[in-house]
Amino acid sequence: MKYFPRPDAIAALDAPVIRKIFPRYREVVRGQLPAVFQILKEIKAEFDERADIEALWDVHERSMRVFYEIRRKIDAGEIRPEDQITEERSLLDLKLLLVKRIMESCQLCERRCKVNRWAGELGICRVGDRCLISSEFIHMGEEPYITPSHTIFFMGCPLKCQFCQNWAISQWYEEGTEIEGKTLAGIIDERKKEGARNVNFVGGEPTPQLFWIIESLKYCNENVAVVWNSNMYMTEKTMNILNGVVDMYLSDFKYGNDGCALRLSKVNGYFGVASRNHLIGSGHAEMTVRHLVLPGHIECCTKPVLKWIAENIRERCLVNLMDQYYPCWKAHLYPDINRRLTQGEFEDAVGLATLAGLNFIR
Repeated sequence: MKYFPRPDAIAALDAPVIRKIFPRYREVVRGQLPAVFQILKEIKAEFDERADIEALWDVHERSMRVFYEIRRKIDAGEIRPEDQITEERSLLDLKLLLVKRIMESCQLCERRCKVNRWAGELGICRVGDRCLISSEFIHMGEEPYITPSHTIFFMGCPLKCQFCQNWAISQWYEEGTEIEGKTLAGIIDERKKEGARNVNFVGGEPTPQLFWIIESLKYCNENVAVVWNSNMYMTEKTMNILNGVVDMYLSDFKYGNDGCALRLSKVNGYFGVASRNHLIGSGHAEMTVRHLVLPGHIECCTKPVLKWIAENIRERCLVNLMDQYYPCWKAHLYPDINRRLTQGEFEDAVGLATLAGLNFIR
């Protein structure tokens, strides 16, 4: 089946704010530039698979400098991507090996469970040593410049958001379907041919599945933009791996303080981790920041989140103010969020975004 964008999605790519914030993503979608992961395949990386992880990181750092220069030349039209040679042992292969090593004492997210996932041990996300998805399809309801989006819902999540709208996936009320990286690559290629503008890795949370995601991209033949749809609670090492893999972050920035995050998502140090990763991510990829406005949390969460964005990454992101909160899963246990958002609360959020001078949609 061939999928076509909604009328507003067709026009969205030419909107001035999209041209301003997402110039490279636009060109990847239009087939004028290669997705960054395809460039990684053209960067030769000389490494010994038996080397210690610090030695591998040293090779990664040197190879990323080559990546930056090759990407710059391709984007400037100084070299053509079709003239580059796909290396047998590439920088993408090195990233895959680094993730494999990290998972031996897993620290992909800031939970830092340090379990050996290759031995079948389970951390808080409960993903283990298999790639499990809930579903995959071409999503027609994402932001208009992202739609149609090949959305892959992975099982598991390091966060325990008490109001999660995907709780059946994130908290393992489903079993999931196991899939191999090569098989996933074939599906991604096929969905691109059917009209998907991108591949959208989501969940749950994609971070625990990073090994199989990179493995699938290794075998992808189609030029497809990578959208990383994430809670942004990953470690700096994971952010380094994602540099050169992701074309656009579709990030979630919910809480403006650690107290609300601990109470409602059972996670420590949220604001420091999320703000750090938004700062890092916006420096190496284009970014849409989603902020789900929670009822009763304008002052404690919406206001500080929007203030931080305005002061740190205002010109490097587009904010999507989301008003679709509704009580799910265990929200009934928390009186402050056991209701829908009021129109007045959402208009307060819009007013804050306007005063902050943010590029935003609603």
